[in-house]
Amino acid sequence: MSTLDIPRAELALLVLYLNKAEARDKICRAIQYGSKFLSNGEPGTAQNVDKSTSSARKVFRLFKFVNGLHSLISPTPAGTPLPLVLLGKSSNALVATFLFLDQIVWLSRSGIYKNKERADLIGKISLYCWLSSSVCTTLVEDEQYKGKVQKYNDRSLALVKVTMDFVVAAGLLQLAPKTINARVTGAFGFASSLISCYQLYQPGGGTGGGCCLGGGVGAAGGVKS
Repeated sequence: MSTLDIPRAELALLVLYLNKAEARDKICRAIQYGSKFLSNGEPGTAQNVDKSTSSARKVFRLFKFVNGLHSLISPTPAGTPLPLVLLGKSSNALVATFLFLDQIVWLSRSGIYKNKERADLIGKISLYCWLSSSVCTTLVEDEQYKGKVQKYNDRSLALVKVTMDFVVAAGLLQLAPKTINARVTGAFGFASSLISCYQLYQPGGGTGGGCCLGGGVGAAGGVKS
């Protein structure tokens, strides 16, 4: 075996990982929320990086609402309890709405859509959809974790990540600005992004990353603001 075989194989795996649009989006998300943590909401280089990366990430999500619609109409696994089905489908519908509305926000930031006041309202509605989707996903993951539907570690990590996403959504909406400030939002968003990057790097990764996008009931992990 050549001494370069192992490094070559690792680099090949890294190339495959970086070729995923989802993986690049999660890396950019880590940069975005890491910058938000450093800036703490104060003007400067870190805040500029936060804002520019946030706008750039929206391009990765163009037409991604189709994923949510596909999950919404996909059949659920046989034997899935009705409450979990309803929660999962609700999350699919909410995340599809979030992604669709987020495209209007991108059009506004790009200067194509001129009504800034309406775009700001749409942006807030989209974040509430994401927040609600995170709540549904948390409930699904919690029930699946209790029932040990999947591996213990996978469900534990997914539950931690979706809980972090809930905090991030609350921070972006400024629901508790004194408690969940820019630094707290940045810290939770950065940690959540690292978990997403790790999940995508695992065998079979690529569908996960945030809000119930798979299989109708929901696999935590794919869409984040």
